[in-house]
Amino acid sequence: MEKLDLSQLDNEEKALEIRYVVAKYIRYWPWYTLFIFLFVTATYIFHRYTVDEFEVRGSIVIKNSNTPEAKILDRSNIFNQGINLENDILRLRSKNLSRLALEKLHFDVEYFAKTNIKDIELYDRSPIRIEVDWDHLQVTETMVELEVLSDKNFKLSQAPGGIMDFNTVQAAGDESIYNKTYTFGEIVETPRSKFIVHLVNPGRVGDVILFKLVNPTSLEDYWARAVQVATVNEYSSVLNITTTTKVVEKGRDYINALMQSYIDYDLNEKNKIQENSIAFIEEQLGFLEDSMKAKQGELLNFKVENKLLDVSAEFSNILGKMNALDERKAELDYQLQYFEEIKDYMEQKSKDFTDVIAPSVIGVPDPLLNGLIQTLVTLSQDRRKLLATVNENHPEVIKIDVQMEKVQDALFENVVNLIENTKKQKEGIQREILAYDSEFSTLPQSESQYTDIFREFQLRENVYTYLLEKRVEAGIARAANVSDNAILDVAKGGALVFPKKTQNYGLAIALGFLLPFGFIVVRDMFDDTIKDQRDLKKHFMIPQLGVIGYSTKGTNKVVLEHPKSAVAESFRSLRSAITYLASGKNTKKILVTSSVSGEGKTFTSLNLASAMALGSKKTVVVGADLRRPKLATYFDHSEKVGLSTYLIGKVSAEQIVFPTQHDNLYFVPSGVIPPNPAELLQTPRLIEFLQYLEERFDIIVFDTPPMGLVSETIDLMRLFDINLYVVRQKYTNKDHLVMINDLFNNKQVKNVYGVFNGIINSGYHYEGYNYGYGNTYLYSQNNKYMYNYYGEDLETKRKKIKTPKKFEPLKSLKKIFRIS
Repeated sequence: MEKLDLSQLDNEEKALEIRYVVAKYIRYWPWYTLFIFLFVTATYIFHRYTVDEFEVRGSIVIKNSNTPEAKILDRSNIFNQGINLENDILRLRSKNLSRLALEKLHFDVEYFAKTNIKDIELYDRSPIRIEVDWDHLQVTETMVELEVLSDKNFKLSQAPGGIMDFNTVQAAGDESIYNKTYTFGEIVETPRSKFIVHLVNPGRVGDVILFKLVNPTSLEDYWARAVQVATVNEYSSVLNITTTTKVVEKGRDYINALMQSYIDYDLNEKNKIQENSIAFIEEQLGFLEDSMKAKQGELLNFKVENKLLDVSAEFSNILGKMNALDERKAELDYQLQYFEEIKDYMEQKSKDFTDVIAPSVIGVPDPLLNGLIQTLVTLSQDRRKLLATVNENHPEVIKIDVQMEKVQDALFENVVNLIENTKKQKEGIQREILAYDSEFSTLPQSESQYTDIFREFQLRENVYTYLLEKRVEAGIARAANVSDNAILDVAKGGALVFPKKTQNYGLAIALGFLLPFGFIVVRDMFDDTIKDQRDLKKHFMIPQLGVIGYSTKGTNKVVLEHPKSAVAESFRSLRSAITYLASGKNTKKILVTSSVSGEGKTFTSLNLASAMALGSKKTVVVGADLRRPKLATYFDHSEKVGLSTYLIGKVSAEQIVFPTQHDNLYFVPSGVIPPNPAELLQTPRLIEFLQYLEERFDIIVFDTPPMGLVSETIDLMRLFDINLYVVRQKYTNKDHLVMINDLFNNKQVKNVYGVFNGIINSGYHYEGYNYGYGNTYLYSQNNKYMYNYYGEDLETKRKKIKTPKKFEPLKSLKKIFRIS
């Protein structure tokens, strides 16, 4: 025996489940299409009226300027080869640097094209340029309309106010300049305004331009916040500088100006040392030049008065040695004065050492002193730059203060030692000079005086020459200074960041689909009614005998009045199915019930009886619902006599059975509504009445009360051969089927079959979920064969095609998305 492959069955079941879910929700495609169209249209309008924003980017390389001495003194950084870029990031985002960058640009006036769609800033494409005098009072942040009348004249007027102009005074601006004609290049001046308009492009006569003045202070604040600075990665010293702007050229110019201003600022800080040195040398040269001229005149006058041409050759050698000692003494004096100034700086415990002169300018060759001072000056510059963006309690400032204290301690100790050594050297030189002076005492008085004057003159001349050399060296050093930083990539184009059109359209399509889809899913989650045959099979344990389509004919006697309709054919299918049930019975007694009222019991009973009658079966339909009788109204019959009056014994059975105008079809009305319908239906007269009907009819159809609301129906079901339980699509609650399921499972009722009523064309059908005979093809509304066969439905469909109904979106929406 061949084994059954269960895995294959599981796969088929899963495929069927997927097909079911897809088909269940795909039938709402018109709503998906409608919502997608609405969202895509709204997105297009949003893009049409929204000003695009672009991201502009540039990059700059920050080099490590820490000296070896700083690394030695700051032991925490001995093994750290990275660069702390936080200070540079804060500096690039500071208002001070923003001000320097804006000084290179013309952002204080914004120009716009006059459009009805959205604001378009012209920037460098503006045909005019306005020069603003910011030392004068100006009205800012107010749009002014300028019309170019000719290549010489223009007119100013008030720009149309927007809906957001809540401040009427600010929106109006300076009214004294409006509705007047001016000349290009003329100063437009009022107590509240002062500016000059220049025409850049004479070919734009007739153009209307909107402009507004922007306060430079607010510009600094805006652009300082608009810039984002971040490292490329944690191992590099490259900073990416980005900003978001509505005009690519404007953002590009600002980023480039900011990077250039940062480099210029860094270079100016480095040049301050050389500039301070040159200023000190210039000051000393001024003093020496006056003193040297005075000595030169004194020497000349002395030679003329005493008629001296040359001193004795034997004293020339001594004089040369004394001059060398005097020069050395002068150098030591300058060095000693420099050391004393450094010592005063140390004693003051100052944090700013940018004015300290480098030792190399004075001629101090001590490498340790030079390195310590250079480190101290660098730390002082870094601290001053950092304080432009943070306060003194910032961790980076405290870190620099700790390093500076270490350098100051080492520098103070070194300077004290240098002062002592310099004083000792100076004392030794002074003793040598005194020894040589004693030798000059043997010279004649005139020659001795001449020698003294000549020594002083030559000393000043040598020092003057020395300082000239140092000034040249300082100038060369300043000219050779370059910034430690460099621009890696200048800002060029911009990338669109808002609105993200592709993403927005994708989101619009997704929302257009998910919104109705989600609503339908949520509706189905909270909808506790039977929605389709699959749902019915899951919650209804009773075998299904047939399905009845939803009737739109406007009458309850569909089988009689519209015998060619699809609904009439569904009752014929139900008739065929019933034929094979209780086949041994000459008379078939059929009871029709449901859970609650409104599920189509009477409709099913009447049309089933009509189908039986059309099949040449003598049929009677009995209105056994004594609480809410309806059957008599379908035949335009009064309720004076009927089943209730028979059960109480007022009339005979023959008096309540009425024929209809159709052959083989009879009906029994319910009669007047009694006070005790449950007791009447349990009397022996009901059994006698059934026996009476069995003797005279082939088919007996009982329309009974809803089983879920009354108790007598359960007792009646035991008297009938076939019990039909009507379930209506999207009306019957799942919980209402629990009772009939329990009765069926416990075998308290027999011969019960389900009828699925009111099926609306759902657009999806699957094998294994249709019951009865011929039901599979019956409800395929697009089946041409069906409409060719049932000519009445075909003609009805043609009428609908020719005369379409008006689209009622609210009504359709309520119908499709209703929650039962």
